[in-house]
Amino acid sequence: MEPRTIKIFDTTLRDGEQSPGASLTIPQKVEIAHQLEALGVDIIEAGFPVSSAGDFQAVKEIAAVVKKATVAGLARSLEKDVTAAGQAVADAAHPRIHVFCATSEIHLKYKLKRAHQEIIKLSVDAVRLAKSMVDDVEFSPEDASRTQPEFLREVVQAIIEAGATTVNIPDTVGYATPEHFYEIIADLVANVPNISQAVISVHCHNDLGLAVANSLAAVRAGAGQVECTINGLGERAGNCSLEELVMALKVRRDHYNVRTNIDTSQIYRTSRMVSSLTGMQVQRNKAVVGANAFAHEAGIHQHGVLAEASTYEIMRPEDVGVPKTALVLGKHSGRHAFQQRIAELGYTLSDEQLTSAVAALKALADKKKEIFREDIEAVVEDLLESVAVGWKLESLQISSGSKMIPTATICLRDPAGELFQDAGTGDGPIDAVYSTIARITAVTAKLAEYSIRAITGGKEAQGEVYIKLRYNDGSYRGRAFSTDIIEASALAYLQAINRIIAANGRETTAPPGV
Repeated sequence: MEPRTIKIFDTTLRDGEQSPGASLTIPQKVEIAHQLEALGVDIIEAGFPVSSAGDFQAVKEIAAVVKKATVAGLARSLEKDVTAAGQAVADAAHPRIHVFCATSEIHLKYKLKRAHQEIIKLSVDAVRLAKSMVDDVEFSPEDASRTQPEFLREVVQAIIEAGATTVNIPDTVGYATPEHFYEIIADLVANVPNISQAVISVHCHNDLGLAVANSLAAVRAGAGQVECTINGLGERAGNCSLEELVMALKVRRDHYNVRTNIDTSQIYRTSRMVSSLTGMQVQRNKAVVGANAFAHEAGIHQHGVLAEASTYEIMRPEDVGVPKTALVLGKHSGRHAFQQRIAELGYTLSDEQLTSAVAALKALADKKKEIFREDIEAVVEDLLESVAVGWKLESLQISSGSKMIPTATICLRDPAGELFQDAGTGDGPIDAVYSTIARITAVTAKLAEYSIRAITGGKEAQGEVYIKLRYNDGSYRGRAFSTDIIEASALAYLQAINRIIAANGRETTAPPGV
């Protein structure tokens, strides 16, 4: 029998970004959208347009540049939400509005405080409004896995009659088990009279570690679309992991008899891009894309792999795009070589961005002998991270030792181009740097997270510093790279400060006397 094609709906830019600490700028979202299209996802859920002006603009910009994939905007069953989503995806080649409304008893009682028939009317009205704006409408009965089966059938039938082309069944809180979720989908297939008029989709969360298993069970029961994220990002414990789901369907096609449109050779590249841009590191033992996914330490395993890889590897590294060789460049490499490597890593840069990236890579090449793939990724992603307007680091000097008070002397340039210099002390050199920057910029924030890691091996490796600052009720991320970890720490802190200023409308002038 000819295999069915399962649509892959990627919600990295919406649900994935809701993962704590995973905020993205608009240029970063657009860059990821380009890579998701190269990966071959069928639908990109670009954001929740009504939630903020930034989210609306991100969805609008993604809709304008994505040509092959469908671009979806999320909306509650409210007129303002649906209208905003419709406006945001209006320029898409293939627009979709994704409407949702809670249906479980616990949500109806404590959150919505509405009766069953009110929920159906809200949902139907929202679907009809969305249908008047686009042809492709998806509806999700939120918390479907805890919704009474009779009511779930009633809602699904009503919204299909109203014009929904996709019905998404979410396991919103990760409550289902594979057997339970299979029964939910099978029940809808068997007992909703018009179910054949819509694609059944599923959206599983990973609170019990069952998101991929539940999604696979749903495919067996008849689902034709799976909603997932790169690296399993998402609220709480995350979502169904795209790479795990897709490779499970590919490796076990004998069992599921389905296919996807995913170019699996792009998986590793996409995983690294999302990890770097969100600051959410992939655990070493993560299935498919983790550093240990194709590593073998036990002697018996090594012997078997050397004799025949399939003895201990059910996937080949090249199947998911794990590079066989490092991309090594040096200070004598030309612009074309850097440009080619950047393109091979999946980045789409403007001429201006490319010029900046090549200049930064050339400068880095003067500091270390070889430029590796990870160095290129770091430079390009740092370029995408940068805040367009803000304070810039001009110079940094540290005095520190075992019997002296650490002191930082820092010179910053404000957005108007004026230079400000100050010196300060701290418990250590990085604390001294942060105290001095805070005094110059007149922004005092609490350091909530600080982490550092080496981008490549060796003593010349670049260090990546990731920080999170708390300011008022918000958190602001900063990330930077340098062969000098103190400089990287200063750049990351300054990036977060600039985001605070941009978000809160503070005057970017130094305090009197500095």
